[in-house]
Amino acid sequence: MVSSQRPETRLPAALTQPTKLVGMYEEFVTKNSSSVSQVESALRSLTYIIPVHSGVQLLSLYHDSLVARVISRLPLTIPRPPPTPHARYTKYWISSSSLYHRVALALQMIKYTELLWEMVARRRGEKIRWRVVVLIEGLKALCRLILLRLTNSRPLVNPPLPEREVDPRPAEDEDEAGDWNGMETPKSEKSDSDASWTMPRTGFSMPSLPDASDVSNYLISKVLTADDVKPPKTLLHRVNGMGQLAEVMFILRPLIYALALQKWSGKKKSWTPWLIGFGMEYGCRQLAKKDFRTRVAGGLRGLTGLEREELKKRGWSMGWWTMRGAFYENVTKSWLQGMTRRLKGKPLLDLVGGVIDDYEYLWDNYYFSTATL
Repeated sequence: MVSSQRPETRLPAALTQPTKLVGMYEEFVTKNSSSVSQVESALRSLTYIIPVHSGVQLLSLYHDSLVARVISRLPLTIPRPPPTPHARYTKYWISSSSLYHRVALALQMIKYTELLWEMVARRRGEKIRWRVVVLIEGLKALCRLILLRLTNSRPLVNPPLPEREVDPRPAEDEDEAGDWNGMETPKSEKSDSDASWTMPRTGFSMPSLPDASDVSNYLISKVLTADDVKPPKTLLHRVNGMGQLAEVMFILRPLIYALALQKWSGKKKSWTPWLIGFGMEYGCRQLAKKDFRTRVAGGLRGLTGLEREELKKRGWSMGWWTMRGAFYENVTKSWLQGMTRRLKGKPLLDLVGGVIDDYEYLWDNYYFSTATL
């Protein structure tokens, strides 16, 4: 008699073990972190696909923590590239304060999803949309004020979390596991100069000798700067008095600007909200510089590399005021529309005009499309 039972279908072992799948995924991300970063950057550029954009940003937070966790577990015998001042500073506060880590993580998650929440709120009307915008800016300002308090009144850095590290494991280890596209480098093609000698008793490895023609660059790369030997928390000077006022103004500026836009929501071309927001950001920047000149030895030249980097970031971000409020409605918008009309019908340049048209809808209708803080 023929059995009526169907043959049993067996799934691959990996699919029946969720933890094994997660382990495989984590291994793939850590061994191909540079390729994953490139894919994330490409997807982030698709800002007009907001749910995808927000999802990629949140996923990148997980990837950052995953790579950092794996690198921290590597043996000390594996040489690591010197960390950036930003990485040293943020890692110090994350390790010394769990509250800092939680608040900074919450701040990044809000920032990565703010435009999505504004889009959802806009479907229920302009009043609901502006209430949500003000609420989000209020939550972000609260998080930043807490971080300012936790760091003993040190200026904020952007982002408040360490950026992704590069896997320091030797290239031969990655080759044995295979690259992300399945290609492997034959051992015969590896340079003899990459070989290192491991001391039998301690287990530490001696670095390979540099190429004779590149000795100068090798020695320069090993020179320590003043910032390299400073304790991490001293990479930013504490602010007080006028400097603390400038930092609080900088934190509250987006909230006050959003409140002004909410009040004048029916007058998109009104210059009042724009002048309030731009005036506050420019004023607190000048106050901060004046405080540095009077309080820091050497003035602006006495700033650490991290402080100069943060000042530079804030300076470049002020360029976004040309895409906000009345300046955009009265000046930038007509200029962009004229440029896209001139680009239409021209090979390759027409693609640029199409991208500008796609983003113009966001700039016209959404506050968070040009937010930088």
